[in-house]
Amino acid sequence: MSEPIFASAADLARDLAAGTLSSEEATRACLERIESSDGDVHAFLHVRADEALSDARAIDQRRASGEALGPLAGVPIAVKDAFCTTGSPTTCGSRMLEGWVPPYDATVVRRLKEAGLVILGKTNMDEFAMGSSTENSAFGPTRNPWDLTRIPGGSGGGSAACLAAFEAPLAVGSDTGGSIRQPASVTGTVGVKPTYGGVSRYGLVAMASSLDQPGPCARTVLDAALLHAVMAGHDPSDSTSIDAPVPDVVAAARAGDVAGMRIGVVTELSGEGYAPGVEQRFQEAVAALAAAGAEIVEVSCPHFSLALPAYYLIMPSEVSSNLARFDAMRYGLRVGDDGSHSAEQVMRLSRGAGFGAEVKRRVILGTYALSSGYYDAYYGSAQKARTLIIEDFDRAFATVDVLVSPSTPTTAFPLGERTNDPMAMYQADLCTIPSNMAGNSSASFPAGLAPEDGLPVGFQVMAPPLCDDRLYRVGAALERVLTERWGAPLLDALAGRDRLSEGGRA
Repeated sequence: MSEPIFASAADLARDLAAGTLSSEEATRACLERIESSDGDVHAFLHVRADEALSDARAIDQRRASGEALGPLAGVPIAVKDAFCTTGSPTTCGSRMLEGWVPPYDATVVRRLKEAGLVILGKTNMDEFAMGSSTENSAFGPTRNPWDLTRIPGGSGGGSAACLAAFEAPLAVGSDTGGSIRQPASVTGTVGVKPTYGGVSRYGLVAMASSLDQPGPCARTVLDAALLHAVMAGHDPSDSTSIDAPVPDVVAAARAGDVAGMRIGVVTELSGEGYAPGVEQRFQEAVAALAAAGAEIVEVSCPHFSLALPAYYLIMPSEVSSNLARFDAMRYGLRVGDDGSHSAEQVMRLSRGAGFGAEVKRRVILGTYALSSGYYDAYYGSAQKARTLIIEDFDRAFATVDVLVSPSTPTTAFPLGERTNDPMAMYQADLCTIPSNMAGNSSASFPAGLAPEDGLPVGFQVMAPPLCDDRLYRVGAALERVLTERWGAPLLDALAGRDRLSEGGRA
């Protein structure tokens, strides 16, 4: 098995700029790692090997000619398969879009290319981003590199798993109810959901338009900040894009100073129902931040208990509307188009064959919630609950700088354990959903390993809208504590031997 690249994206970028490493060499190393390990992990749905090497050589030539390049130029990156990419398929993990190649790039993808990053390929995901385990992909599940019998989180399990398997130093994800943060938590990586509107959604295949938000995935806090800075910023093509300066997330990550910060522990998001190891590592992280100079206070957000049920009415309602475009008439899968079926029959046959069980479940639920006679009772009531959650955040942020909680109640659970129990699956997003409902920024950072199973635990930080830099201040401070404990960032410290070659267990 090939030797993985342990270097952070920041270190790779430094070596590339210094000329001690070429982008082609870094890209080739990643591609060799994907070739040797992804048969076990299945983080990628599409690898653009030849194109990536060509892109890398072009970056090397530009650097050799003396052209000024961006801070991440030449660094390889993976992109969740929900973003439109010219020349590469965008399937959203669904048979409905199998083989579809978009005619344009998502704004995020365009910005990656303009910044000189080298796109390795597209990562696996729950179908149309619906799931918490990446088991709903029509092309097979992704496995957690820490333990190949366990899930890597979802919906963006492929992006998180490729980082944990050292197949790529950076990745892009999207977060609708925790799809960046929950995978980051269970794979020991960093995942950030920026302020809603902080990163353009143009070209991100919509799941739930009022909730979806692209964000960076990385192995270190600084790497995530560097990628965040590339992705973020106003986009006139996205009507929900915020026309405001991007917070200086890179400076915040480099500083990592929490002295004088007021950190609120959300009482409703810890304690009973959480795995003992998750609760233990969370409390240790809080104590470490206090020792670093932060003031810790308890904060009650009583309406957070409404977030999960309200989300599972609002999100399916938007899913029902957004997925109506996949009608077999313009693009995508078409079944029964032999001249013997009406357009309505072709549509029904195609959607029946193209959508998986979880997508159908959510479309049906959303259609019901929006139907005549039920709209006010379900969708309307859920929106009222959403307002109460926003007000909880507003009151909390009037007294504290950030809020914290575990990222998810458990460590990675076994593959197949919750596939027949949707409610148990939905509980994985218990802590992450409130920030999607309110639109504020939020992130998951590694907090160590749970004593009972040796698997990663995530620490969630929530900040007010447009205060994304506060996430990185706290995350970098926590990372420093872990570095002192392990001698390196969590993943690097435990990667001295190749976990995948040792049966998938750390």
